[in-house]
Amino acid sequence: MDHRRPRVAILDDYAGAALDLADWSPVLSRADVTVFDRHLNQDEAAEQLRSFDVLCTLRERMALPRALIERLPNLKLITIVGRSLPNLDMAAAIEHGVLVAHSNFAHPRFAAVRDATPELAWGLMIATVRNLAEEHRRMREGAWQTTTGMTLHGKTLGLLGLGRVGRRMAQYANVFGMDVIAWSQNLTEEAASAAGARRVDKAALFAESDVVSIHVVLSERTRGLVGAVELALMKPNAFLINTSRGPIVDEPALLDALRTGRIAGAGLDVFDTEPLPAEHPLRVLPTVTLSPHLGYVTREMLGAFYADTVEAVAAWLDGAPVRTAGPSTNS
Repeated sequence: MDHRRPRVAILDDYAGAALDLADWSPVLSRADVTVFDRHLNQDEAAEQLRSFDVLCTLRERMALPRALIERLPNLKLITIVGRSLPNLDMAAAIEHGVLVAHSNFAHPRFAAVRDATPELAWGLMIATVRNLAEEHRRMREGAWQTTTGMTLHGKTLGLLGLGRVGRRMAQYANVFGMDVIAWSQNLTEEAASAAGARRVDKAALFAESDVVSIHVVLSERTRGLVGAVELALMKPNAFLINTSRGPIVDEPALLDALRTGRIAGAGLDVFDTEPLPAEHPLRVLPTVTLSPHLGYVTREMLGAFYADTVEAVAAWLDGAPVRTAGPSTNS
């Protein structure tokens, strides 16, 4: 009989904060826990995670396709943040008897941290329209100011999506004295008005906005939603902000718009490939303000995520898994 302790991998903990932000004692007392503080490519993951029973993921940082799952013979549990993980092959997990435990966003621990993404989005917007990243870089080099920014008061903010994050952005914009317009496939005039915005059609959103901020969920109908046609409608002095998901914007079209000065600039927290490759052209464009997918990355939010993770792993160790989205029907 195999009496070895289960092995638990905490993946993609870039900041090395996972073990500090939650009480892992219910797991550490019964399992061997290893923290991976850098992203593993698929071949590295297949080799280094081969002996692990549990993988603790953080959003979409680690892709778990069939080809990888099939190379992890000891895998029994995957924990995910949210009810689903777009880059996890659930069918492959089920076929291989791997349980998938999701988070419980209805838990009170999440109530106080829901503003993490809209706060980051607003900060990124200000940094972008005032060229803060470029001026910060130049200050570090011993230079002084060379750019001129844009005042938000009196300008028009276009919200592509008016869900929970979009509605909070509308509130911020109203405080800053901005006119707010919004569009999404199912948005009604009544819902927009209740959120402090005015519903317009998609073309008007891009044509009228001084800043367009993206707040829709990535799906097959939103992939590539912002492409060359939409970018061509924007004012040459307008900015694009994306804190949702990279593939919602057609990256080649955005690069072309930025290089040619078709739009004034962009603030990007999300990308088609994450981590963003070191030689990616977005890294060198002076009109782009970049952040490494920080939207949800606060100590409070990560603490809530990891508390859920500990709960799920401990329940599995007890033989009574909770919130399983895979082959079990536990809830």
